[in-house]
Amino acid sequence: MQFYLDGYKPGDPFVAEPHPSLAERPTGLPEEADVLIIGCGPAGLLLAAQLAEFPDLHTVIVDRRDGPLEVGQADGVACRTVEMFEAFGLADQLVHEGYQVNEVTFWRPDPDDSSSIVRTGRINDVEDDLSEMPHMIVNQARMLSYLRDHMRRSATRAEPFHGLHTTDVRVEADGEVEHPVTVTMRHVENFEPTGETSTVRARYVVGCDGARSATRQAIGRRLEGDATNQSWGVLDVLAVTDFPDIRLKSAVNSEQGSILIIPREGGYLVRLYIELDNDRDAEMLRDRSVTPDKLTAVANRILHPYSIDVKHVGWWSVYEVGQRLCDRFDDVGDTETDTRPPRVFLAGDACHTHSAKAGQGMNVSMADAWNLGWKLGTVLRGTARPEVLHTYSAERQEVARELIDFDREFAALFSERPDDGDADPTRFQRYFREQGRFTAGVAVRYEPSVLTAEPTHQHLAEGLRLGMRFHSAPVVRLADAKPMHLGHAARADGAWRLYAFADRPRPDDPGSRLRALAGFLAAEDSPIARFTPPGADPDSVLDVRAVLQQGHRDVTVADLPPVLLPRKGPFGLVDHEKVFCPDPATDVFELRGLDRQEGALVVVRPDQYVANVLPLDAHRELVDFLGGALVEVGPPAAPSGRDGAGAVATFRGA
Repeated sequence: MQFYLDGYKPGDPFVAEPHPSLAERPTGLPEEADVLIIGCGPAGLLLAAQLAEFPDLHTVIVDRRDGPLEVGQADGVACRTVEMFEAFGLADQLVHEGYQVNEVTFWRPDPDDSSSIVRTGRINDVEDDLSEMPHMIVNQARMLSYLRDHMRRSATRAEPFHGLHTTDVRVEADGEVEHPVTVTMRHVENFEPTGETSTVRARYVVGCDGARSATRQAIGRRLEGDATNQSWGVLDVLAVTDFPDIRLKSAVNSEQGSILIIPREGGYLVRLYIELDNDRDAEMLRDRSVTPDKLTAVANRILHPYSIDVKHVGWWSVYEVGQRLCDRFDDVGDTETDTRPPRVFLAGDACHTHSAKAGQGMNVSMADAWNLGWKLGTVLRGTARPEVLHTYSAERQEVARELIDFDREFAALFSERPDDGDADPTRFQRYFREQGRFTAGVAVRYEPSVLTAEPTHQHLAEGLRLGMRFHSAPVVRLADAKPMHLGHAARADGAWRLYAFADRPRPDDPGSRLRALAGFLAAEDSPIARFTPPGADPDSVLDVRAVLQQGHRDVTVADLPPVLLPRKGPFGLVDHEKVFCPDPATDVFELRGLDRQEGALVVVRPDQYVANVLPLDAHRELVDFLGGALVEVGPPAAPSGRDGAGAVATFRGA
């Protein structure tokens, strides 16, 4: 993390100075907002945290609860989500507090005594080099608290408004209206109406209000799909047991049903996902008389010959498995795509629902929000074209469809009866291993669009696939010899990254393609000059970073071209953290299949997905590609200096 760019100040450097616009904003619920977020679940708060990085925009988040979620609900944090939290500076806290899933065990009926269970397999939870981040288990309530803390420390000092239940969302047809979406909300206490209502007009509205989304209903979207007629109980418990794998993620399938055991943070807590049988447990399902004691009895039935003695229940629930999906995640009709931008969006459970056992719901919901957040922020600032907003529904609806297909098969295999003559006792274990990339969240691949190019030059960077997340790798930062991960240099700040992987010559060699690229990027007609607003820091829209082939002791910062040593802030300070060298133990060029002879320019979106791979000398292709997504904003920024020129501008967009 970098700080003190605008001058040294005592105190916590991770608490940003409040944005000047805060002085003009009302203390209560405002009448107008740039973005109104409905719902304080994972999608809503991740979206709010991303938009908090755009403090010049007025973002408002509301929720019908009286206060923040305190316990329960989702707990699985996929590797990709931990990568995402690293961009917000929150990964260290998450990893420090959570339970790290290292191995998974599989239990099935004993061939010699089918009334008992035995361990039949044990595998690594995450394959090697899948991600630099682990698979973690952390209570959803804690995840949300990390995001709220991030918002409070940001320049927006953002806080949710609680006790507001959305009853109506209306979009003005007139495209000239500045705040075309009107949202009516009923004030509630403990979910009961108080008789008071409020109205907020917004440029954009995002419904993150769950499976019963009022936002979805208001824009005429429906969740389509089927329930599976399977019910599961969930228990977060402190317990004493002789089951030997209680501190390992364990999939248990016995003659009496199935249990998924998820150890929780803190060393003692454990979550049990308990299958409820439609025959054996029919009475309590029919009468809705499920209790923690009854769920514990079912768990003991399934775990025989082992037993579990529950001492304390932290949270419990019962849910029915179902997979449902909206046909679009915004308010644009099928015939309107070319005539107007979307104004209302859906994210998370508001537009897709599935079972909890695969641990994907919270993760996919937050990925929805990050995909949308930077697009809204940059469009409102005026640096991205409004057309990019259409890509949200196209990209994330396909991800949700793939998730539902996966979830349907995962749930069926998990519950497959051992006494079924066609059942393969090792099939679920194989499926779990084969689908590891999907459950880790790193299998998402976006199709070509205005934000993702065709793979014309993919051969230059075989390990950094177009449309997939930028796969980080170990490097050494040149200026201070710090070993680190290349992907961790990027923040969730809405900027695009241009990673220039150098060709063989040194960066000060006249024949270096990297040096020629740097010269082009420093020119008056370069993408930086075209797409960076006057007065903004030179890396605020396009953040250029380089990875050399030389070792960090073989080159110095004096060998670097000026574009890799940008001057920023009111004092024109030099940013020395733009250039990296291979880690001697793990060469990034080898690890990610990068062309050593030609090098490669890898263009990465603000949400860390690879947008394009180009030769270092494909200058015109770079400009043309970026021009499809970014707005040309005029003359190049004035150079920073001690007179204050170059301070970050306040952006506004249509």
